[in-house]
Amino acid sequence: MLPEKATHQQTRTFNQQLVLRAIYDRNETSRAELARLTGLTRTSVSALVGELLRDGLVEETGTGPSTGGKAPILLRVRSDARHLIGVDLTAPAFSGALVDLRGRIVRSIRLPLDGRNGDEAVQLVMTLIDSLTSSNGASPLLGIGIGAPGIIDSRKGTIRWAVNLDWADLPLGQQVEQRYGLPTVVVNDSQAAAVAEFTFGAPSRPPNLVVVRVSRGIGSGIILDGRLYQGDGAGAGEIGHGIFGEPDRNLQLEPCRCGRVGCLETVASMHAMVGFARQLDPSITDGPALVAAVRAGNPDARRIVVEAGRRLGQGIGSLISVLNINQVLLIGTATALGDEWLNAVRDQAKASALPQLSRETRIELGAARDEDDVLVGASALLMTQELGLSLAR
Repeated sequence: MLPEKATHQQTRTFNQQLVLRAIYDRNETSRAELARLTGLTRTSVSALVGELLRDGLVEETGTGPSTGGKAPILLRVRSDARHLIGVDLTAPAFSGALVDLRGRIVRSIRLPLDGRNGDEAVQLVMTLIDSLTSSNGASPLLGIGIGAPGIIDSRKGTIRWAVNLDWADLPLGQQVEQRYGLPTVVVNDSQAAAVAEFTFGAPSRPPNLVVVRVSRGIGSGIILDGRLYQGDGAGAGEIGHGIFGEPDRNLQLEPCRCGRVGCLETVASMHAMVGFARQLDPSITDGPALVAAVRAGNPDARRIVVEAGRRLGQGIGSLISVLNINQVLLIGTATALGDEWLNAVRDQAKASALPQLSRETRIELGAARDEDDVLVGASALLMTQELGLSLAR
């Protein structure tokens, strides 16, 4: 939205982003169609398109069907017109990639964390980005998007608290911008994954959406009216550190990274489930082994997975009650556990929320993007900031 007393340059930038967004959202379109979609005059649209062509962001792709006069020339955004650097700082390794304007991975790299934290972990971030900047080809770099665990003030690019990395009030965004001279966005990893799911997942995502990521930890990202909702303190969606119900007293419960006992991460994450299963069956040492045990019908593994699904369902039920959102997507390594886990989550979420609010809610698995959700989502946020492209399609 333009300020009430916008300058000429602000108005021109706004209109240019409006035109670029219309082209991006429709893959291919004509100048006449752009004028109709944006409400701008054809003369203004032609001038703005000319600038986008000169900047290399847009290209002409041929002619479209004629409606009686001259066949229109079609335009589309060049997916390789700019590259973005996406970074995922989720343990046990830092990963990064060059990403094009359609969210496709051009090149990726993964560096093991190997127990680093504090300043050593910050240096590993710089090493990762150094490698990506040096390997970029002819496409100009638009900026850097970083997804990191913890509570993050993305407006300032400051990591307020990331206990596993021993980071507190770390101005990572400012440090990266100063080092590389590129615009930088820093966002919570689960929020970034939600943006990736919303932007590049299935084509019919609703404008209101909750994405819950269940892997080593648990977190969620909330999309409201097509925008990432972060809350007043940028920590919206941190359900992993909520406490829901009493865990099984027969299992030894680890204290949470935050220092409390009973947080959802410690009873319902993939890491927690593997730990519980190992107490009963030492052969279950990691996530794939737990998945295999569940599929083989191991009764202890099945019981643990169902109980964890119920605990997660309680947390999701609270989100449904507060937000009254009809679409919840589950992503992360735990989704490989199958229908028994998924049905436990669904049943308990519906039982935990007010029936009038949960009746229309659908809890489903998100689109598979392997391990790239966080870095692709952080890149998408950077793209919206710098080019004005809307997350909503």
